[in-house]
Amino acid sequence: MARIIAVANQKGGVGKTTTAINLASSLAAFQLNTLLIDCDPQSNATSGLGLGKDPERNSSYKLLVGECDAASALHPTELERLFVLPAHKNLIGVNFELVDAEKREFRLRDAISSLREKFNFIVIDCPPALDLLTLNSLVAADSVLIPMQAEYFALEGISELLDTIERIRSGLNPTLEIEGVLLTMFDERTNLTQQVTAELKRFFADKVFATTIPRNVRLAEAPSHGKPVLLYDPKSRGAESYAQLATEVARKHLPDYVQPEPATVEKQAENEEKQVVNAPRWRQRWRERNRLITIGLKG
Repeated sequence: MARIIAVANQKGGVGKTTTAINLASSLAAFQLNTLLIDCDPQSNATSGLGLGKDPERNSSYKLLVGECDAASALHPTELERLFVLPAHKNLIGVNFELVDAEKREFRLRDAISSLREKFNFIVIDCPPALDLLTLNSLVAADSVLIPMQAEYFALEGISELLDTIERIRSGLNPTLEIEGVLLTMFDERTNLTQQVTAELKRFFADKVFATTIPRNVRLAEAPSHGKPVLLYDPKSRGAESYAQLATEVARKHLPDYVQPEPATVEKQAENEEKQVVNAPRWRQRWRERNRLITIGLKG
């Protein structure tokens, strides 16, 4: 049975979608069947894995309103063992369309129940809000992974999420656990970072992941190419950090798990780096302009 992990934090800009994409991708690279469900109307997890906008495509919106089943909404990715259930901007309407629906909080849980036997892990990317979409995600999940920056406001915001988790435990999903707190955009050189980290460890103890995610340019660049960072630049600090996080998660839930050699993933990434496939448009335009300038200089 799949372990379902919701990546949630009502505060935006903490690396939530980046974590969902790269955790799921790293688990798949370790030869674990993984599904990433995009439950954010912004659809950044969808585009971050190379899927373009398509209103006709089956999506998490159609799944929640009952227009399709889960199996028909799955899409393959460049990683053999990674599938994505994409989102669409219409997903924002779920908060209004299902307001009077029966068992509205259980729509996602019931819809994906048939997929649990097909995957080792299911990762859900939640929107940056404590709305019906996040509620559905937390009710469907076994645990919630909380990405956050080591900043004062992040400490204040996490209390609201913990309160929501407690309310869900008391009435809708009594087995919901905290998978862990992940420190993102981490800079250990600052006193504030060290103080916030110490406070989190005092409160959450071993629920704070040993892995931290540093600020990394490659992590920021990868989505514009429609790739997880392990395919964009497998040797970057960002790729290595998410591989460490995936190792922590896999060993926690699969005691007999043996991590495979990542050579095949690195080889695939190296081959793709040689091609200008999926290059962002601004980069293509820049290269074309640069080529024309060079030709002009040569002439």
